[in-house]
Amino acid sequence: MMEEQIIAKNKQYWDEHADLWFGTTALPKFGVKFVTEDDLHFFSDVEGKKVLEICCGSGHSLKYLADKGAGELWGLDLSQKQLDNAGKLLRECGCNPKLICAPMEAESDIPQDYFDYVYSIYGIGWTTDLEGTFKRIASYLKKGGIFIFSWGHPLHYCVAKSYETGEDIVDNGALVLSRSYFDESYFKMPVHDTTVTFANRKISTYVNALYDAGFIIEKMIEQTDEESLANTEDNSPKAQKAKMVPLSMCFKCRKL
Repeated sequence: MMEEQIIAKNKQYWDEHADLWFGTTALPKFGVKFVTEDDLHFFSDVEGKKVLEICCGSGHSLKYLADKGAGELWGLDLSQKQLDNAGKLLRECGCNPKLICAPMEAESDIPQDYFDYVYSIYGIGWTTDLEGTFKRIASYLKKGGIFIFSWGHPLHYCVAKSYETGEDIVDNGALVLSRSYFDESYFKMPVHDTTVTFANRKISTYVNALYDAGFIIEKMIEQTDEESLANTEDNSPKAQKAKMVPLSMCFKCRKL
């Protein structure tokens, strides 16, 4: 029941705030102050390929892959408002996406053993059932198909935030931790005029869930981009934090 309430509350947030996130954190970007697809080349060849995005948001990552020649575009999101935005964007670009409104944890009309790529850009961490979600994603992929996902690095969510400013707390160049890395319980994060809820999972939790779903990990990246590392003028808390711990991480996996 708690998981259902969390999904419903998060869905309400995205339905009400979708326009504020239009076009943000989308390919070629994998995350905040993070290396991009231009650096990683995780999508090595999408020409004519069938691709499915989990938590597709406003559709900008699907458009990026369409511009690279992807053959079929599918998107899943729990927010109909997000899908409305994505459909409008993609149709205006001449694309004909198949968009499905459902939680990633639930059964849907997504075909099995069908896709060459399934991916999620800063979406997978919203799941209330990581193991079940990974197994569903594996079922959508062809044998040998690729699963790529990015999310906030677990250490990123352990750093305390000021409830007045929303900024990370940096005290004389040292990060202030408010959560244990080992605490995987749900927590609420203030965003805009409300809160969202998700769990902060250890890297080993992701690795083991991928293994149990039948994936092998080809690459795991947790690297702040070189521009942020070299920038000596930006002394904001987020910039300082990015030089000390990765803010994001990205996995490239293959279905066995």
